[in-house]
Amino acid sequence: MQGSARGARPREVSIVVPTFREAANIPTLAERIRAALSGSGIEWELLLIDDDSGDGSEAVVAELARRLPVRMEVRRAVPRDLSLAVLQGLRLSRCERVVVMDADLSHPPERIPDLLAALDGDCDMAIGSRYVSGGSFGRAWGLWRFLNSRLATVLTLPLVNCSDPMSGFFAIRRRLLPGPGPEPSTLRPVGYKIALELMVRLQPRLKEVPYEFQDRDRGDSKMGWRQRFDYLRHLHRLYLHRFGDLLRMLYFGFVGASGFIVDVVCYLCLQWLGLGHRLARFISFWPAVTWNWWLNRNLSFSGRSHRSCARQWAGFVASSLLGFGVSYGTYIVLTAFVPVFSDYRLLALVCGVVLGGVVNFLTANLYVYRLHSDDKHAPAGSLENVAGASGSHED
Repeated sequence: MQGSARGARPREVSIVVPTFREAANIPTLAERIRAALSGSGIEWELLLIDDDSGDGSEAVVAELARRLPVRMEVRRAVPRDLSLAVLQGLRLSRCERVVVMDADLSHPPERIPDLLAALDGDCDMAIGSRYVSGGSFGRAWGLWRFLNSRLATVLTLPLVNCSDPMSGFFAIRRRLLPGPGPEPSTLRPVGYKIALELMVRLQPRLKEVPYEFQDRDRGDSKMGWRQRFDYLRHLHRLYLHRFGDLLRMLYFGFVGASGFIVDVVCYLCLQWLGLGHRLARFISFWPAVTWNWWLNRNLSFSGRSHRSCARQWAGFVASSLLGFGVSYGTYIVLTAFVPVFSDYRLLALVCGVVLGGVVNFLTANLYVYRLHSDDKHAPAGSLENVAGASGSHED
C-alpha cells in the first residue's frame, strides 16, 4: 500500500499490533483481519511492533507478507513497554485511521468495521468496550481477575467518562496525535494502558463499541505485578496532568503530615536514648525535613527534572525554615494583637500552620522543584520521540 497519513484516503486503515512472543497467533490474526475487511472496500495494512521476541515472528511475518499487506518493525535493546510500542506503530502507520489491538486474539478482528464506522461518525476515538450493552468478558475470568479490572476502572472515574478505559482495542484519527516540534510533549505513557493516556491527554470525542473479550488460547499472558505497579505510576501521572497544583497541594499536605510523624518519633527516640529535650528537638528536625524533601521529590513533584540532591535538599531546608518562620510569626501576631486569638491560641496555631504551609508549598513549587525547560521537552511523548517496545497487554 502506498501513500502517507497526510494523503491517505478515508477508506484506508492501519492496524497497529504490539507483539512479544506471539508467533503462534500472528497468522490467525492476519487471516481474520483479511476476512473481516474482505468486500468492505477498505484497504488495510497490519503493522506489528515486535520487541525482539526471538520466537520466529520475523520469519512468520515475512511469509505472510508475500500475500498480505503485513509488515513488522523490531525493537532491539530497549525496555519493553506496550504504550511506547503502540506510539511507535502510530508514528510508522501510513493511514489517517488507525486501529490498535492485541495479538493474542482477545480482541476480535471482526469488530474492526464497527470501530471504523463509529470513527466515521462524529467521534475522534472509538473504544471497544466490554462493559456497555452487548459487550462481555471472557467466561474463564475468575472473581479476582474481574475485581482487579473493575477496581482499575473505578480509579479512572475522575479522569474519563468511559465505561471501559482499560480497553486496548480502539480506533483513532491519526491527525489527533501530536507530532514533532518545539512544543512540550503531550503524551507521557508508562505501562500498557495507552488508550487511557490518549483519552485523558487528548480529550477526543469518544464513542464506545461493544465487543466480547476472549481469553487467549496460545501463548502466555504478560500481566504481572510489575504491570500493576506501572499502572499506578501511570495513574499518578494522569492525575497530576488533570488536576495539577491542586493535587500537588494535597500530596504536599500528606507529605507534611508524614514528616510530622517522623519528627515526633525521632524526638521521642532521641530522648529515650538519653538526649535532652532541646537537643532532641533540634536534631529531630533534620530527618523529618529530609524525609519531606525526598517524598516530595518522588511524589508531589515527580516528573520534573531534578537538580543535584545536595542543592535541592538545601533549598528545601531553606523553604521549610521560611514556612516555619511565617507560621511562627503569624501565631505571635495573632495572639498579641487580635483578642479572639489570645483566648483561642490553638486557632492561632492552626492559622499559622496553614499560612506557613501555603508559603512552603509555593516556594517548593516555584523554586525548589521548579519546572525547567528540560521538563517541557521531555522525551516519551511526541510521536517522533518514541522509544521502547511492547510489554504487557490488557487486564
